[in-house]
Amino acid sequence: MPLTSKTLVIQSHRLPLPYVWIEICLESVRSWCALNAYEYRFIGDELFDCVPDDIISKTQHQRVITSDLARLLCMQEAIKNGYERVIWLDADFLIFDALRFVLPDEFCAVGREVWIQQDKHGRLKAYKKVHNAFLMFCNGNSLLDFYTDTAERLLRKNNGVMPPQFIGPKLLTAIHNVAILPVMETAGMLSPGVVKNIIQGQGPALDLFISHSAQAIAAANLCISSCERDELSEDEMVQLIDVLNNQGHV
Repeated sequence: MPLTSKTLVIQSHRLPLPYVWIEICLESVRSWCALNAYEYRFIGDELFDCVPDDIISKTQHQRVITSDLARLLCMQEAIKNGYERVIWLDADFLIFDALRFVLPDEFCAVGREVWIQQDKHGRLKAYKKVHNAFLMFCNGNSLLDFYTDTAERLLRKNNGVMPPQFIGPKLLTAIHNVAILPVMETAGMLSPGVVKNIIQGQGPALDLFISHSAQAIAAANLCISSCERDELSEDEMVQLIDVLNNQGHV
């Protein structure tokens, strides 16, 4: 694959930001972009301008689903506008080891999710999937158009209740299970139990996370939804960021 030289990194969130720690995450991405001479763009609710009206209406009470489609349409537009490579990073994505967070030499890549939580019997279990908090597409890739078209078609055909991850991690993981997509193993995701263990310095959830991770992560989606569901406090998120930035690894 030819090396790309014109890279755009996109992030988005409604303003004002709901938590102070999200700005720390955004700054980590801006610093990483400056280190690598990548162009950086932050956008607010105008992210949704590219979403068709019928889908906006259908998902008006499920903004997360709207966002999952909007990011794909926004990335398509960037490719059409001449960027050779476009990266999407969620606003709650923290890069804590910028030197190890190196983009793969692939035409596309998705993030790695190793989600640790208790099963119905109360036992800790690892659920290994992929996620869309990190997405990378290069000009000439075939996945972006396929993923976008499939997501739009599923949204239009579905007349029932849609889970929040319907066209995000659920659809992306289904595609990955068949097509074996390139995965950015250093772009992780942290569940509440793993976060608490990282703050404590040890614990069974963290041990399970490490044992099921192919590589030590250099960045992670911190899952703002964990704060919104009161599974983690804002103070715990700040503590987590301090630990990760000081350690530079999990």
